[in-house]
Amino acid sequence: MSGTLALNQVSCVRGERSLFSGLNLQLSGGRLLRVTGANGAGKTSLLRLMCGLLAPTEGEVLWRGEPLAAQRERWGRELVYLGHAAALKEDLSPLDNLQHACTLGGQGVVRAAALQALSDAGLRGFERTPARRLSQGQRRRCGLARLVLARSAPLWVLDEPFNALDTAATAWLEGLIRAQLLRGGSVVLTSHQGVALDDTPHQVLDL
Repeated sequence: MSGTLALNQVSCVRGERSLFSGLNLQLSGGRLLRVTGANGAGKTSLLRLMCGLLAPTEGEVLWRGEPLAAQRERWGRELVYLGHAAALKEDLSPLDNLQHACTLGGQGVVRAAALQALSDAGLRGFERTPARRLSQGQRRRCGLARLVLARSAPLWVLDEPFNALDTAATAWLEGLIRAQLLRGGSVVLTSHQGVALDDTPHQVLDL
């Protein structure tokens, strides 16, 4: 399951502003990377670079020793990226949103498994409620339910995943991340909140 994500001399310029330059990094299986920094430091841009959604101004991003551009199809199956916004379709239910997100990610999912994932995420009774009627915390949990179904994905990239979560949901997400690391998977995340994961194999990148 495990793979290594590497950044070699990566630079990112947005507009006329240099966010970071000459960045070198290696993240191996079973490790957590916490990306920290002030608002506007480039945390989200860095995560998008790691996912192949943004091209570096200089340098390259490698997965399993190969450039991302050379392995788009495999990369899409081995990565789960959750942005800081829930990115739900407002007229669809959590069940439909979850199934749709899995399909877009190249991951087949049976209805029963999707329902169980939503239940695990604390959305029992809301599986068929239109997303526009959900609270911010419920919307966040709906997106995070995909992680329950992503046990085979070697890399999770999570942008502010703890936003809008209550104490119980925070503990649930921390448990999912711990299980991912124990399986030999890797996790990259940003978070303004302190999370109880410092006892896991981890590294910190401050932009």
